[in-house]
Amino acid sequence: MKRLLIVEDEKLIRQGINVMVKRSDVNIEEILECKNGEEAYKILNDVKVDVMITDVRMPKMDGIELVKKIQNLEDKPQIIVVSGYDEFNYAVEALRQGVREYILKPIEREKINAILVKINEELEDKKAKSSVIKQIENQQLKYLILNQKITEEEIYAIEKQFSTLFFKERYLVCQCNSSMDLNIHNEKVIVLKDADDYFVIIADEEELSSLLKNELKNYSVGISKVHEGIRELREGYLESIHARKEAFVKCVPVCYYQDKDYKYETVPDNFADHFVQLFGTAKIDGSLSKLSRIQYNAKNNKISPEKLLEVTEQILIRLIETYQRIIEFDMMEFNKLKDPLHYKDSDEYFSLFFQWIRRMQQVIIDEFNDYRNKEKINTAVRYIHENYSKNLNMAVVSNYISMNYSLFSLNFKEYTGMNFVNYLKKIRIDEAKKLLQDTEEKVLDISQAVGYDNEKSFMKVFKSVCGVSPTEYRKNIHMGKKNG
Repeated sequence: MKRLLIVEDEKLIRQGINVMVKRSDVNIEEILECKNGEEAYKILNDVKVDVMITDVRMPKMDGIELVKKIQNLEDKPQIIVVSGYDEFNYAVEALRQGVREYILKPIEREKINAILVKINEELEDKKAKSSVIKQIENQQLKYLILNQKITEEEIYAIEKQFSTLFFKERYLVCQCNSSMDLNIHNEKVIVLKDADDYFVIIADEEELSSLLKNELKNYSVGISKVHEGIRELREGYLESIHARKEAFVKCVPVCYYQDKDYKYETVPDNFADHFVQLFGTAKIDGSLSKLSRIQYNAKNNKISPEKLLEVTEQILIRLIETYQRIIEFDMMEFNKLKDPLHYKDSDEYFSLFFQWIRRMQQVIIDEFNDYRNKEKINTAVRYIHENYSKNLNMAVVSNYISMNYSLFSLNFKEYTGMNFVNYLKKIRIDEAKKLLQDTEEKVLDISQAVGYDNEKSFMKVFKSVCGVSPTEYRKNIHMGKKNG
């Protein structure tokens, strides 16, 4: 139970009832007290009270008069009347006026506890049912504002269903970003979430004015023109979307929809394609400057908000389509950027957008350089295989592919798994083994054929690799063939 009010002119009795209520089995968030009907009626006009416990005889306005006046309130509390034995006529009158329970003095704690438990159960049940009904109602309203092809029969059915629940007076529709939780506890306001997960709020001018000062003060809000009747709800919703885009682009917290016919500047149809073509090159800075200019012009009402958002979305989609096979995108971050209106305004959004573009630009450059380096090392490997018999060293090969000596050394080892000296040695010794096995050429001639000018140096390297001298290797190969 949210709120209970005790109305009793005698302070000690009032405090006693308060203690009993606090010790009851019902959890009550707030207990209010006052000493007469006038004070009680003022409180009931200011806040919603679930249960009121009131005495009958009080100065200024007694309990019966208070109960009668309460019947005119929109939110009436459940009423418990307290009186003495000699006030039976008052009790009858109270019950006629819609009093829920009647308790005789002296008040028994068990009695008041039982009544509060019973009322609380009914309130909770009513709250649960009301929640279900509200969900159904909200779904119907969402269907009305989101469905472009809604039929006249469907509009009529929704109109009939909400005839007693929807705004009888004029109202406004507003849309705002949903980057934060929105807590609006006001039964006079309708809060929905549309298909894009933005908040849609329907309220009269007075309530909306209060929301803008309080619950909505940190949001970016677009507000429709004033509308009347449920048939105009979709029109109001579409106006609020346009106004919300204007608020976002112009970096203002609130924007009201206005009928206007501006002649906006155009953006080249191929802007997004051109932007993506320059992505990964040094010329991207120029494209970013042009996009920043488009944002500036939209902010100053020279380019339509829709065009700015359209161009931004096209850039993001085409970047993914073009480069997703080359680099790995953070799709969670991408999807957030793809929905600008979830951000507070365009300044905040484009600051993050440009940061993301530059990060992806560096990833592309790094990936391209890595690919280019691999191609160069591949060329170097082919060159070594074709020229191992010549006087090769790392300087010769790195110069051949036009790569820095140190960078070549690092990339070559990463690509082949071996340093340059050992890789060249392996190729030469493997070729020497083939020649020793398949020909009768002298060891001196073989050493020169595989790139060693000095026979002794060749023999030393061969033995370090194979464990035997070239002559012993050839002898072992021939013996193996005879035994086979």
